[in-house]
Amino acid sequence: MPSAAERTRTLVQSTCSAVLVVPGAEGAGEHELMPEVRTVGTDGEVYLLFPADAPAVRAATHAQDDELPAVLELTDVAPVAVCHRIRGRARVSGWLTCAPGIAGPGRMMLRLEVGEVYVDDLWGDAAVSAEEFAAAGPDPLTAYETELLQHLAAVHDDQVRGLSGLLGDRADVRRVVPLALDRFGLRVRCLDAAGRSFDARFDFPKPVVDVHGLRRAMHTLFEAAQG
Repeated sequence: MPSAAERTRTLVQSTCSAVLVVPGAEGAGEHELMPEVRTVGTDGEVYLLFPADAPAVRAATHAQDDELPAVLELTDVAPVAVCHRIRGRARVSGWLTCAPGIAGPGRMMLRLEVGEVYVDDLWGDAAVSAEEFAAAGPDPLTAYETELLQHLAAVHDDQVRGLSGLLGDRADVRRVVPLALDRFGLRVRCLDAAGRSFDARFDFPKPVVDVHGLRRAMHTLFEAAQG
């Protein structure tokens, strides 16, 4: 399974929604606190791009050399229609400073030096140290997951539902929806005949490193369900 550090790095570098909570910007609208771009530096620091007049930029500029505490709050929502769509949340806490000279005109890059990280997702909840966060990397399928899950739901619904044949005693399900995808496997959310939902996880024979490997792994999974 992916480590807590990898899962958090994946959320930070994915397209899930994010809000930067910083002192001095309490009255700002949520859209004003959402960075336009998020990336992670070589030492594990998180870079956040904002308009130059954004509340977070003003707060960081006003703080100057002082340590300005800030928290990047991330919310991961399933890209397909499914009950209980929030797949996870994460909090990256640290100290915020301006990083001038990196962004283009009218923009400012902010640097969040990571202190503490916490993730609560489909795998469970865990604390992650700054060192673990810096050493981890995002899942290689992160950039493609949304498109791939939507494709599975729209085009391969019958095959996805056929995976219920691998559930043994819990095979009497009415609906199966692809919920999450990573290099280790596919997670689906099932609805049984009584209207109860539960998740099932199907591991790949080995971790995949790219989309080509994923296609082979999915074919193997679907063939196993048919057999």
